[in-house]
Formats: sequence, structure tokens, C-alpha cells
Amino acid sequence: MSEAPPLAGVIGWPIGHSRSPQLHGYWLRTYGLPGHYVPLAIQQKDFAEALHVLPKLGFKGVNVTVPYKETALALAQKVSDRAALIGAANTIVFREDGSIHADNTDGYGFIQNLRQSSPDWSARSGPALVFGAGGAARAIVSALLAEGAPEVLLTNRTRTRAETLKDQFGAKVTVMDWNAAKSVPAEVATVVNTTTLGMVGNPDLTVDLSALDGTLVTDIVYTPLETPLLAQARAQGLPVVDGLGMLLHQAVPGFESWFGKRPEVDEALRAEILGA
Repeated sequence: MSEAPPLAGVIGWPIGHSRSPQLHGYWLRTYGLPGHYVPLAIQQKDFAEALHVLPKLGFKGVNVTVPYKETALALAQKVSDRAALIGAANTIVFREDGSIHADNTDGYGFIQNLRQSSPDWSARSGPALVFGAGGAARAIVSALLAEGAPEVLLTNRTRTRAETLKDQFGAKVTVMDWNAAKSVPAEVATVVNTTTLGMVGNPDLTVDLSALDGTLVTDIVYTPLETPLLAQARAQGLPVVDGLGMLLHQAVPGFESWFGKRPEVDEALRAEILGA
């Protein structure tokens, strides 16, 4: 009897909005690999039990989305350094011995997206300004510092959340007042929006980019693909990177772990996901 095909999926509540099944399904079809990737709508009371039962059902691992990223980290027997630093997991691998390995690939996806879309970009070229202080911001600040950013300027509408991140990441993080940060300082080399401002149905992120020259501007929002922030930056002649690539690149390590093939992020994949 042949071995059953590997299974993976994404756990959340709700889960219908996730594009991960389309993304991983595309890779499975493209590479002709056996296996399935499925959405798993799991209620909070059942999450811990589900995480322990899934390996027995043939699952090699899962992605984890809201509201379970912190809980998944707490349930894991082994945690990657970056997941521990960020305090949340988005990628789970079930080991042969039954143990749960937790990782966070959001920062990896963010950096790979910038490298692919703007090959001349370097975190070392100057300070980064990050709008927002949620889970995505935590992963991105961690990744920028790991890549050698000399300073991360962090701003959030609720200043105390930004102060909490500064306390965690140390002297290279400087908290800026939300209103002051909207006039982006000339020395900033990378601008990152990690908030939902500019997303369909939300107000725009209104900033003054007039002092900038050559600064890369990126937004982790990808609905719309070109947010008002990116449109403004593009009109000013600044290099821009949209948020879709972060979603695509963060999925690479998990797919490789579960299905044994390192997938490519290319224009065909982007077109597939945008058309989904």
C-alpha cells in the first residue's frame, strides 16, 4: 500500500479570507507534487486539541493565523529563535517524533519581498521608519535589525504599544510621535506601513514624503495592490514595493518543510493569487 500523500493547511477563526490554500495549491499543481493543503476553521476551545490530533491524521504541519499565533508558540516543544523574539508563530512543522516545531516566517517574507522587488535595497543604507506596532510590525522590526538597519524609527497611534516594542528590541529602536512621523525625515531610507490604513474599507495613511529622495516605500497591505501611500510615493519618483510579495515569500519555508520542494515566487504565482 503506497504512503498517503502529505497534508498541510491553515488554521484560524475565521479562515475563509485566507489566500494560503490558493497559494499552496498552485505550487502543488505546478510541481506535480502529491499532497493537499486545506483551510481549517477551528474554534478557540478546540485549538490545542486540534494541534495534537492533526499529525495523527497525516498532517505534516500547518500555517497559523489570527487569533492563534501566540497560542501556537506556547504549545510548541521547539521554537525558532525568530519566533521566540517575535512572540508568535505562523508556521508549524510536526516532527516525526510527534513534537511541534514553531517558526515565524513573516520577517523572512518581508525581507525576501524587498530583495526580489528592489534588488538595490539594503537595510544598512539608513534608518527605517515603521508605522504600526502590532504583530506584523514586531516581525518586521526584528527582520530589519537582523539585516543591519542602523536605526528603526517606530510610530503608532497608541504610543504605549510602540514603547513596548522599543523595550523589547533595545537602543536601535526610537519611538516617534505619530503626528510628527507623518512628515517623514529626509534621512529615512526605508518607509514601512504595517497598519491597516490604506486597506480597502479603511482610511488612508496620510504622510508627507516630500523630503525624501531615493527612499524605498513599502506597504504590507495588498488590497488594494497599490495603496494610496504607494501611489503617492510612485508619483514622487520613489521606489515602491507592494505587500503581496510578503504573503508569497513567507509561505516558502513551510511549503518546503511539508512537501519537500522549495518553491519559486514568480510573476505567474502573483497572477494566480491576484486572480483568485
